[in-house]
Amino acid sequence: MISFVNLTAQREKYRFELEKAEREVLDSGCYIGGPQVQALEKELSEYLGENTHAITCASGTDALTIALMTMDLHPGDEVIVPDFTFIAPAECVALLGGIPQFADIDRETLQIDPKSVKKLISKRTKGIIAVNLFGQCAPFKELREIATKHKLWIIEDSAQAFGARTSQMACTFGDIAITSFYPSKPLGCYGDGGALFTANEAFAQKIRMIANHGSAGRYQHEIAGMNSRLDALQAAVLRVKLKHLDEELVVRRQNAAKYDEFFAEYNCIVTDGQKIVPQKIETGCKCTYAQYTVLAENRESFIQKLKAAEIPYCIHYPAPLQEQPCFKVPIAVCGMMMTEEEWAANQTGAEWASEHAISLPVCAFTDVAEIIEKLKAHL
Repeated sequence: MISFVNLTAQREKYRFELEKAEREVLDSGCYIGGPQVQALEKELSEYLGENTHAITCASGTDALTIALMTMDLHPGDEVIVPDFTFIAPAECVALLGGIPQFADIDRETLQIDPKSVKKLISKRTKGIIAVNLFGQCAPFKELREIATKHKLWIIEDSAQAFGARTSQMACTFGDIAITSFYPSKPLGCYGDGGALFTANEAFAQKIRMIANHGSAGRYQHEIAGMNSRLDALQAAVLRVKLKHLDEELVVRRQNAAKYDEFFAEYNCIVTDGQKIVPQKIETGCKCTYAQYTVLAENRESFIQKLKAAEIPYCIHYPAPLQEQPCFKVPIAVCGMMMTEEEWAANQTGAEWASEHAISLPVCAFTDVAEIIEKLKAHL
């Protein structure tokens, strides 16, 4: 059976290093904070550049919440988020009383569309959360120009893209950046975990306080915060995996290139009109390929072929965020409710992607050649 993310094979390869690191933590009696967490934060900072502060926390979602609290988000403030992504960015805004405004995406790259961002800016807009979706960096040059013009902050959601590179490293574009260490991420631990990154010393100090009950010192609570800590065992695991991250990312990119070559050949000879086009990766971007995502004209037909070939797949994401029950509101145009025909004619990029995007296994321990042979037999 092919795994979507082969964590078992990864652990087997690094078993000696991982077990040694795990024993050291268990034998130390220091399970929260301490030298392992401090060492990991230093190594994460060095990976991104020594002027970048790295602060770990309990999850990527916590990291987003802490980032928004650091930016003093107040009830009624608006934050622009992509409509096609995981719910966390919009959810965290809403939980703090803010109002998420949903920007459309580019249909080829699947990243947030700066033109859509511009249209959403109002007097209540405070910032933008840009997601590095599927491991590719969002269009930060254009987003930064917009943010500077309108005096907005940018939070970079790099939950899927720690280790990506373009003009600079992912996790260094935003005023604050976050990542997730969920096990299936390119850099994952054995449970939940996350981190925040910033070059701003004042932000870094505030982030640390918020994550520690708003405390800068024992029983001295300067602001209302939360309890969000990465435990020492997860830090030890991440320190081992961080050493191997770049070599794994090379393999992920090689795997993606094999898929690219296969689908380019397939689209040249397709006879049923059902093209399968890979997500466009912008020139110069070294994507982490958190997953390998394609856009299938007839996704259901493709799924049936994947099932017949016993190839695992995932659908990210089956509906735009503003279509989720917790956010959905009636859509009106010029004061009139839209008909189904009008809705189809005005379909957004996010709606289109939610109907066509599907992801395939691509991790460094996936035999993509085997998957391609299985695909050839069923496409």
